Amino acid sequence: MNTVGTAGSTGVAGGTGAVDPARESLLSEVRDDLARRGVGTPTPAEIAVSVQRLTAGGGRRNGDGNRRRRRHGAVGAQVDDVRALAREFSGLGELAVPLADSAVTDVLLNGPGPVWVDRGEGLEATDLWITDPVRCREIAVRLAAACGVRLDDARPFADGVLTALPPGVVAQAVRVHAVLDQLSGQGTCVSLRALSTSHRNLEALRRAGMFPPEIGRLLRTLVRDRCSLLLSGGTGAGKTTLLAALLAEVPGDQRILLVEDTPELMPDHPHVVGLRTRVAGVDGAGEIDVRTLVRQSLRMRPDRVVVGEIRGAEIAELLLAFNSGHAGSAGTVHANSVSSVPGRLTALGSLAGLAESAVARQVIDGIGVVVHVERTAVGRRVSQIGRFLPGGGGLSVETVWDAHKGWNPAQDLTAEGELQWTR
Repeated sequence: MNTVGTAGSTGVAGGTGAVDPARESLLSEVRDDLARRGVGTPTPAEIAVSVQRLTAGGGRRNGDGNRRRRRHGAVGAQVDDVRALAREFSGLGELAVPLADSAVTDVLLNGPGPVWVDRGEGLEATDLWITDPVRCREIAVRLAAACGVRLDDARPFADGVLTALPPGVVAQAVRVHAVLDQLSGQGTCVSLRALSTSHRNLEALRRAGMFPPEIGRLLRTLVRDRCSLLLSGGTGAGKTTLLAALLAEVPGDQRILLVEDTPELMPDHPHVVGLRTRVAGVDGAGEIDVRTLVRQSLRMRPDRVVVGEIRGAEIAELLLAFNSGHAGSAGTVHANSVSSVPGRLTALGSLAGLAESAVARQVIDGIGVVVHVERTAVGRRVSQIGRFLPGGGGLSVETVWDAHKGWNPAQDLTAEGELQWTR
């Protein structure tokens, strides 16, 4: 079991899950003090001021006349309190502890028990435990509130992005998904994805071993030549990371329109406009889906339109973008391999009322390359590159490069050994 650290806040322990009543009391007092001062979203400095006010004489007294916060008078204890309270007010609570490790991409809580992390080589349990089911739910509800989304018994699931992060968390933002125990059956589940721009450029991904140098050069060429791209792969395979790195290669004088359910691409580019979906309100009205946003993006003078994940009828509008002067657009799709992408696109097209032949023609005309990524025993890797071809009245794909087999010998190669793209 790997150790990423423990936290001394409510419901956490190196195995016991014991509650710290003193810190719970301090949290309540600091919250009251901040409310009296009109501070809605406190910074660590503002939290420190409240802690100092309470320990210096502003705190309430308990029944025996001793100050409740006397044990926090030491500077070291106050620093620990401020750090723990900053985690609480961010919504992350003790889940902020593993996010201090820059190698961690995912943090998972599966109800009461150990917290799990992923460093790119598979899931591993940590020594951080949250054993109180009430605490698990409390973390989920606070995270949802911090993201500005609803999570309660009437709507027991939530998606959002947390941007106000406590000190020590190395990500720029954290994608949040939570499911209450009434759906999971084993307790409230929380899934966190660390979002950062620090590793989202092609050179950093090449150094990390995601692809060899020749593929890095090819990917840059494809972006420069405005070849529309489709990235495929499974959950957590690295599709979003690679797409963000590719978008960072787009010239700065081009306008990129991003359409996502939950913002997580965060490309390093000077002219990006992000549109995000919205769920219906309590009255059932107000929902805005990806398909609507793709239509709106086409009216916003985009040079390139990017859909974070193609998973429904919005494929019709995206194919329209690919085929109507928005070359260099891109999207991602869940698929197990390059060869399974045609079937996936055909199925999505049927949701939009498109015939198989119509999907095939628009994909062949509009999407130049499909890049497949997957999780391996040694990390996330580009495993295959292909291009779409007609086949039997439908859609097929030809693998032109495979991480294990190299280039398809039937293809024309340049002097550098890269595919000579003629499309």
